[in-house]
Amino acid sequence: MTSPNTYAAAGVDINAGQRAVDLMSKAVRATYGPEVLAGIGAFGGLFDAARLKTMDAPVLVASTDGVGTKTKVAARLGRWDTIGRDLVNHCINDILVQGAEPLFFMDYVASSCLDAEQIATVVQGVAAACLAARCALLGGETAEMPGVYEPNEIDLAGTIIGVVERSRIVDGKSIVPGDVILGLPSTGLHTNGFSLARRVLGDLDWNSLLDEKTSIGDALLAVHQSYLTPVRQLWAAGIHIKGMAHITGGGFVDNLPRILPAGIGAVIERGTWPVLPIFKLIKRTGQIDMDEMFHVFNMGLGMLLVISPEEAPQATTSLGSGIYQIGHTIAGNREVSIK
Repeated sequence: MTSPNTYAAAGVDINAGQRAVDLMSKAVRATYGPEVLAGIGAFGGLFDAARLKTMDAPVLVASTDGVGTKTKVAARLGRWDTIGRDLVNHCINDILVQGAEPLFFMDYVASSCLDAEQIATVVQGVAAACLAARCALLGGETAEMPGVYEPNEIDLAGTIIGVVERSRIVDGKSIVPGDVILGLPSTGLHTNGFSLARRVLGDLDWNSLLDEKTSIGDALLAVHQSYLTPVRQLWAAGIHIKGMAHITGGGFVDNLPRILPAGIGAVIERGTWPVLPIFKLIKRTGQIDMDEMFHVFNMGLGMLLVISPEEAPQATTSLGSGIYQIGHTIAGNREVSIK
């Protein structure tokens, strides 16, 4: 007689885990360059750091993050091809604000009951974003934990390692009153504010159109924008970026002050960039105060840059319609005024 006390009976399907690895392995290996000595299937990823020898004073920059309750949006819509890209791009932006470019990434996907195709689709999205950023997806973990996660739910998180020359670290220390604040457009909520958005929009039909082409669901799942390319363009044009703020949880109010030196504040001028329809819908449907909107959401701008006013015209020319002049710095106490 076969014992009922098996791993499968306890809710863990080892075979499904291996099938997920098989389905994702091609996409993961596509991110490997010659620096990857061991990746998927190994107990630990091996990354040849010899390229750091060509740098004068390399500084490693690391960040870990997740996509929050955007996974619940993906579950409701039955679409799992976007949140992996969200995760990578979010983490890229988090190290980019300090001047770092990505070296490698590691992901963590967990669920109560492993669906091999679902998990593979998520990780294939992770791999696609890594490939676009020339960043190796060095390894990760797929965990099946019945009793910890709710049925049909997943958790997604990742860690990125990047590098920057010590002399090129962007830390905001050179920001002075009168500097210009530029904004790079977002695609939507990115990976923050979904608990409030789902509360407000939960009773609506997410397949209904938000505008002529986009449904509410499409707008909610719009992929978190990576700002690696436009920032590289600005650097290539010789623009000195004094500070960068990734507008994530906490919106403008909490994120912009993180890069302001003591004695410096900021003024953001509403109406200087287009606010996306999804934010207007959330505000209108939920009757949310504008101060709360700016404290929770990115409001159409996913990255803020601080530069000298003399360089603003060249920055605008370099990126064209993909950048907005939205405010300036003032003498103050790291406070953000939105007018």
